[in-house]
Amino acid sequence: MMRIKRNDEVVVIAGKDKGKTGRVVNVYPKRDKVMVEGVNIATRHRQVSMSNRGAREGGIEHVEMPIQASNVMPICPECNEPTRVGSTWVDGVKYRLCRKCESEFE
Repeated sequence: MMRIKRNDEVVVIAGKDKGKTGRVVNVYPKRDKVMVEGVNIATRHRQVSMSNRGAREGGIEHVEMPIQASNVMPICPECNEPTRVGSTWVDGVKYRLCRKCESEFE
């Protein structure tokens, strides 16, 4: 089970972008990866190519790439600090909890 969900605010705790924060755009649970806005930017060189509707522009473009889920830590909306995530059952519904202040995540 991934404890990080789409639209969570996270901080990168390891790798070349350590210390950066951003919002989770996509989650890939089978690959155990997440895509975070403004983190893990890769440079791609695109060749000019022809299609039915005309030429596609080439050049250098910067794209976001997925990052390992273990390298990010969610930021608690209540205490605004990076925290581990716990879980609890309340009336048959599972909730995520901040391990520091015990408040619920959305």
